[in-house]
Amino acid sequence: MSFSLTPKQAEAQRIVAGPETHNLIYGGSRSGKTFLFCRGVGIRALKAPGSRHAIIRFRAADARQAVWADTWSKMMSVCFPGVRRSPNKQDGFEELENGSQIWFGGLDDAERADKILGKEYATIYLNEVSQISYQSVLTARTRLAQNVAQADGHPLKLKAYYDLNPVGAVHWTFKEFEEGVNPVDGEPLPAGDRTVFRINPYDNRGNLPDGYLAQLEAMPAAQRKRFLAGEYSRSYDGAIWRENSITRIAAKAIPVMRRIVVAVDPSGASEKGDKRSDDIGIIVAGLGLDGNAYVLEDLTLNGGPERWASVAVEAYHRHRADSIVAERNFGGDMVRAVIQAQDKRAPVRLVTASRGKVLRAEPVAALYAGGEVFHAGRFPDLEDQMFAMTRAGYMGDRSPDRVDALVWALTDLMLAGAQGERVKVGFG
Repeated sequence: MSFSLTPKQAEAQRIVAGPETHNLIYGGSRSGKTFLFCRGVGIRALKAPGSRHAIIRFRAADARQAVWADTWSKMMSVCFPGVRRSPNKQDGFEELENGSQIWFGGLDDAERADKILGKEYATIYLNEVSQISYQSVLTARTRLAQNVAQADGHPLKLKAYYDLNPVGAVHWTFKEFEEGVNPVDGEPLPAGDRTVFRINPYDNRGNLPDGYLAQLEAMPAAQRKRFLAGEYSRSYDGAIWRENSITRIAAKAIPVMRRIVVAVDPSGASEKGDKRSDDIGIIVAGLGLDGNAYVLEDLTLNGGPERWASVAVEAYHRHRADSIVAERNFGGDMVRAVIQAQDKRAPVRLVTASRGKVLRAEPVAALYAGGEVFHAGRFPDLEDQMFAMTRAGYMGDRSPDRVDALVWALTDLMLAGAQGERVKVGFG
């Protein structure tokens, strides 16, 4: 069987063969991403005798069936047909004739994960990373550590490969590769050690069965965006907020406020701030004389009780708010005490999370869908969290602290009771 890369695949191969350690290819379905990276792993394994490489998916069964038994084996047959391969099905690897090993595994089971992550590798390829958490990725990166030489004596540079059909823009791949920031704390990443490349099914049309592209073209818009155009979306499947549900207005268009609240969603951050802890969500919102709600500020931060309480109280005074609404679940009356240590006269209303985050958020999302909530400007971090809140749960990393505070604020202003009934606002 003859083989040649398409022009777009050849361009991708040149880019990921560069000096950067971390390489992401994203795009639509059946665009050749897995084949390209399997080929890259094969080239590196043959260049460096005795080297070790890992191809990992979330589920071990998918790594073995969809990659090892399918794409990897097809790639070796067409690209390196003369290379002898010795599979070890029990342990989950195959050895090439030069002694290099390619391991196939998953992260869905602690014992399996320990087995494959108990070794060091020269290449780690994380396939379909839309299914893999960032914490698992960080753990896998600690195993990218094999010191091995190529046949010519030069060291084989460590390489990490990643691919996915893009999901929401809150996903760690978008943060790290497109925005260039650490997905955990938002700090800029060092430049020059990451590449990103997009490739789509149209770029691989010569290798696709008749009618496949037509199937993708007939999908609903959201699925076409992901599987055909290969674009990141700001919202996930099943998201309770949609991209068109947010209406922004200029500050000068904000009406007179009937009530204003500062809502706080505390976390367990230490006094000096702890990037490993969740942020403290702080949202300022108001109920206008027109009966609509307005999100005025997102003051979310990472810091200890004294700092977040100071910020909340300062916002309370600056906006001439009616009260500070805070969740009691984390710290109980300590939350009230911390706030009133900044101002003993600040009115604090403690609320209890008796239902799950999604159930609490759905009535608030309905207010947005009904055109009853406006954002006074742009709040990108808050909105990213909103779009990642789905009926199946929150799809972003860590906790939706900003959304939690938003829900407390708008529930207090617009809704009543555990069932989230609409408040009857009277005007005299």
